[in-house]
Amino acid sequence: MQLTFSIAAAGASSPLTVDIDHFVIAGWAGRDAAAIEHHIEELAAIGVPRPSAVPLFYRVAANQLTQAETVQVAGPDSSGEVEVLLFSHAGRSYVSLTSDHTDRKLEAHSVALSKQLCAKPVAREAWPLDEVLPHWDSLRIVSTIVEDGREVSYQDGTLDSLRTVHDLAQRHTGQPQLPEGMAMSCGTVAVIGGIRPANTFTMALVDERLGRRLTHRYTVECLPVVA
Repeated sequence: MQLTFSIAAAGASSPLTVDIDHFVIAGWAGRDAAAIEHHIEELAAIGVPRPSAVPLFYRVAANQLTQAETVQVAGPDSSGEVEVLLFSHAGRSYVSLTSDHTDRKLEAHSVALSKQLCAKPVAREAWPLDEVLPHWDSLRIVSTIVEDGREVSYQDGTLDSLRTVHDLAQRHTGQPQLPEGMAMSCGTVAVIGGIRPANTFTMALVDERLGRRLTHRYTVECLPVVA
């Protein structure tokens, strides 16, 4: 899957095109055992079984990554989760933003299949990892949804609640940097008010130290489920 990102540098931006043929989602990626347990219980409330390991790495088809502003899903039971996206190019690591959009009805049967079923929206901008690594824990991932005609906060948390990208890469590949051609979705923060579907999902990675943010907004088109 080919993705193109705008990389900001010295007041200008330049395009970076990368080919991703291996995509993995890091699940249960929190640093704090109590926070992980909270998320497990949050999902258990909608019937999702407990994970077999923590963290757990789900392989998902790379062609599910998309930078489109609209995604199509089967039925009304899916929802998004904001996550950092990690990838490497020409020996340098980069971070962007993705949504682990998941079919919640299928998730109760199989987490792996529920993740595979849905497209994973990706932002069109990225930052070099080394620019944000010194203040990594202060970065925030946030999301909003449109509910009853108004935009409401859905997620909001700092990355100090999640394992670092180097730790996740090391655990999955044995190296602190992902190989080229691989991308990793690096975990999420708790939902505000319970997991629920929405037709519009907006997400951001916020760098208050450098006064910038990565954002992406997408809408969901629900396709009919026929038998």
